Amino acid sequence: MSRPPATAGQPVRDKSAGKWAFLSDLDARLAATAVPQKTFLEFLRLGDDELASRFQDGEQVSALVHDRARLVDALVVSAWQRHFGSDADEFALVAVGGYGRGELHPGSDIDLLILSPEGTDFADDSLKNFLAFLWDIGLEPGHSVRTVKQCVEVAADDITVATALMESRLLFGAMTLFEEMRGETGPAGVWPSRDFFAAKLAEQERRHHRYHDTAYNLEPNIKSGPGGLRDIQMIGWVAKRHFKVDDLQQLVALGFLTTGEYRRLRAGQAYLWRVRFALHMLTGRREDRLLFDYQMQLAKQFGYSDSLQNLAVEKFMQRYYRMVMRLSRLNEMLLQFFQEAILLQPDPQPKVINPRFQSRNGYLEASSADVFVNQPSALLEIFQILQQQTGLRGVGATTIRLIRRNLRLVDVGFRADPAHRKLFMDIIRAPAGVTHELRRMNDYGILGRYIPAFGRIVGRMQYDLFHVYTVDAHTLFVVSNLRRFALNRYDHEFPDCSRIMQSLEHPEIVYLAGLFHDIAKGRGGDHSMLGAEEAEAFCTAHGMGEFQSQLVAWLVCHHLLLSVTSQKKDISDPAVIHQFARQVEDQLHLDFLYVLTIADVRGTNPKLWNSWKASLFREFYLRVSQALRAGLETPQDQEELVAGHRREALAILRDLDNIHLTEDSTPLPWDLLGEEYFLRHSPAEIAWHTSVLLAAGDNDSLVTAVGENEMRGGTPLLVRATRRQESFALATAALDDMGLNIVDAVISPAGGDGTLDSYLVLDYDGKALTDAHRRQEVASRLRRVLSSDRTTPRVSRKAPRQVRLFSTPTELRFSANHRGDGTIMELTTGDRPGLLSEVAQSLQAIGAHIRTAKIMTIGERAEDVFYITSLGGGPLSEEKQEQLKQRLTTVLDRH
Repeated sequence: MSRPPATAGQPVRDKSAGKWAFLSDLDARLAATAVPQKTFLEFLRLGDDELASRFQDGEQVSALVHDRARLVDALVVSAWQRHFGSDADEFALVAVGGYGRGELHPGSDIDLLILSPEGTDFADDSLKNFLAFLWDIGLEPGHSVRTVKQCVEVAADDITVATALMESRLLFGAMTLFEEMRGETGPAGVWPSRDFFAAKLAEQERRHHRYHDTAYNLEPNIKSGPGGLRDIQMIGWVAKRHFKVDDLQQLVALGFLTTGEYRRLRAGQAYLWRVRFALHMLTGRREDRLLFDYQMQLAKQFGYSDSLQNLAVEKFMQRYYRMVMRLSRLNEMLLQFFQEAILLQPDPQPKVINPRFQSRNGYLEASSADVFVNQPSALLEIFQILQQQTGLRGVGATTIRLIRRNLRLVDVGFRADPAHRKLFMDIIRAPAGVTHELRRMNDYGILGRYIPAFGRIVGRMQYDLFHVYTVDAHTLFVVSNLRRFALNRYDHEFPDCSRIMQSLEHPEIVYLAGLFHDIAKGRGGDHSMLGAEEAEAFCTAHGMGEFQSQLVAWLVCHHLLLSVTSQKKDISDPAVIHQFARQVEDQLHLDFLYVLTIADVRGTNPKLWNSWKASLFREFYLRVSQALRAGLETPQDQEELVAGHRREALAILRDLDNIHLTEDSTPLPWDLLGEEYFLRHSPAEIAWHTSVLLAAGDNDSLVTAVGENEMRGGTPLLVRATRRQESFALATAALDDMGLNIVDAVISPAGGDGTLDSYLVLDYDGKALTDAHRRQEVASRLRRVLSSDRTTPRVSRKAPRQVRLFSTPTELRFSANHRGDGTIMELTTGDRPGLLSEVAQSLQAIGAHIRTAKIMTIGERAEDVFYITSLGGGPLSEEKQEQLKQRLTTVLDRH
């Protein structure tokens, strides 16, 4: 693209010299002005505008980041000279860190070191004025003032400082002082290369751990996350410190990188630089997190568009994830090469394992460079050996390279070979190392080649707040969770799951179901059904019997069934339990589905897993198990269940010191409560409610209580109120405003216009309320709100930043309950504080009651189910349903 001729004051880049030609005017412009700050601001703005234009024109970003460093160099040095005058030569003005490397993005800060000779007083006022001036012109300086001796002392104590000084660059001043500092802080002075490498390796491990040791985070950090720019810099630091090379290309000559790997490394760096440059331009500041706020805008900027199967942002992020995974693998391989060269015994005697493999320094390696070409089965055998030889530390770097170089051998013929199929199944059935080796197979690219459908989900993200990992990362977390159930050292985490898993004769069935349950995502259509077809074909081809293959396919097809049913349906209803029991048919299917469900939900979003879900799933599992034992032809009787709950609650009450009941008497409050109350609450809840009501007596029509003990995985709340139409709306608004998560609500008529409202809540951290002061605060707030004259609820809390970015259209579906005495309303809409209260107000406006609310939040989306009746009891008419639909859609979609 041609540019118009430059006019006075416009920056012109001298491409042959690689410098800004317009900066030659800086001194003259400064000499002619009484306000130098404006001139500096103008030159910085003009330079940044030119960089932005060049970026939009597609110029290589490597030139842009270096040119911005040159631009800043000129401005900083000029400012330094103006503020220090004749004293400027006495000191050394040094750029360190990324600025020292000469790499600056639009929002990068600039790290400066001012080296002072020993015994020289530094002009503090001049320094303060200099730094303030840099801030005023739009730069963000970080600084330190030290002597060479102080640099040595600080660098010896802090590996980060030593690293920054290693990348230092003299901007202006005393060269001898600068060279003295570089020599004294080098490997001969502090941090010998062996110690430096060990410390930096530990530093990287800690950094990766902060990001959950995965490059696949929902809002990844371009700079510091695994596979990010810091991982590339890590390679450069070690190369410079130990191998004395200033350019990564020199690692090719040293044998650590192939030419192809070097090109991939540089291409990866250029890609990340381009994303980071665009992110800084978009935000107008230093920002290294790819937040949801920016992902969609960057996807559009990078030329992606929506398709029927995938959003533009999902395509953009899949490219990003695949790139950082490739860089992460290169980082891992190179650091292992460095470890072998720097830390491990040089040229140790190899230990022969079999004709194809040997170990050296504890790492498994191929016995020759052509092992995989001569015997392709070794591409799977290597993972089996790692399972069997538990003393091995991993795979040698040279062998990792050989595996990746020979991935093409895993083709249709390879996958069809019976010996290879047996090897893969042996890995899945192994007593140890299943998860580790599946992850390693994914890291090395083998898993996606052996199961091509898996290869298509590598790096695939879903643009929502529920799935925090890419599909492949989530899948391997699910398998990992299943493996933990199989190992008795983790029995304390999920005792029921461990008991079930360790009793299964063929656990590989559920491992394969976990591996395939999301394998068809991103194709369009029902991913569960498509995945079931893939799974059955795979299992049949791999020698599993018809029953086992069909069981794996059934689990994949129905992997959401238990989770959705327990969270969206009334599991206190015997009809719901009976229907589910008929779907699973037997205990074996239920057992497999239960452990898969727990593993799946836990592996989707760690922040969304909580004790309430654990309790809910367990309660549902036990009820269905009981129904299966009773037989599918004899569904549980509702009256029997109610009578059983009453008996158990009475037994609990009689054990309480403050409750006095005769053998034949029942508590007075029970006379006002119908069967549904006893059906929908556990005996422990009924007993607690009763004790609260008996203690309150009849003098106070308003009762609010917060339970001390956790029930069903949450904290129970009880409200007795007379304003039936308003109490639910007011109470839920107050609870929402306090940051509580309402996971279950039951509203029971209690005589006249009174209700007994019970809630199950979790605190903002997803846990039950354990602090006594917090419980008292909740009870007091509820009482204050419900006893006031206010009829319109108020919620001041705002939805979190991420949630506000999504727009979920409101959808409503009505159906009759199986008894025909009420209406089920299924609501899907964007989650927000005060949602339940808004629903309650709309119901109140059209003359309807909530009997039960099942709350299910999926990231940014609420999928709630309300069991409602008309004011006089019974289902809502079609006319009322339409009124409610119109009102809720209007109210909820205006947010």
